Amino acid sequence: MAEHAHAALIRQGYEAFSRGDLDALRAMMTTDCAHHVPGDHELSGDFKGVEAVLGYYVQLATETNGTFRVELQHLFVDGRGHVMSVHRATGERAGKTLDQVGGIVFRVIGEKITDLDECVEDMAAAEDFWA
Repeated sequence: MAEHAHAALIRQGYEAFSRGDLDALRAMMTTDCAHHVPGDHELSGDFKGVEAVLGYYVQLATETNGTFRVELQHLFVDGRGHVMSVHRATGERAGKTLDQVGGIVFRVIGEKITDLDECVEDMAAAEDFWA
């Protein structure tokens, strides 16, 4: 069975993120896309605009000395522009280790990503890691 186009787009996005390919990610997102990060820490909040979103991704790498990784586990589509991902996030920062399941709800319009709403498995653990 062929993969839905929206699932394929998000899978390609995860692959580009893993390679650190910001140009590929930029091409997959609208110029006014937004990534919403839960929590109350220095990397939480709303990153609005493709350059702000990509800047957030650079911060993830910088803050973890390049150890931050996401391993895509599942994708779910609704055929109406929503894709839900489940991934495992790992990293090391300031003597702390992150290893938890998370996910993102993506909105796709016109074959481009417009919104990313991130969710985490353990808010307290995420807060502690990024504090």
